[in-house]
Amino acid sequence: MFSGIKEGDNFYFAHSYYVIPGNKYVVSSTTDYGIEIVASIEHDNIYGFQFHPEKSSAGGLRLLENFWNIVKEKG
Repeated sequence: MFSGIKEGDNFYFAHSYYVIPGNKYVVSSTTDYGIEIVASIEHDNIYGFQFHPEKSSAGGLRLLENFWNIVKEKG
């Protein structure tokens, strides 16, 4: 999902809440918001993001393109 996205690229977060998954193996990215929070999860064909890809400039567009490519491959 994060192909072509560099560590440290910025994404737009608009919420003050966060999730603590019961299964740590679904966590696909985290971020430092004063504390480490889960930024995204993946499990089988389920993807979830705490941030807004559509508001996250070039990195968000790349993430959406990667998602679309996964959908096309598994279609």
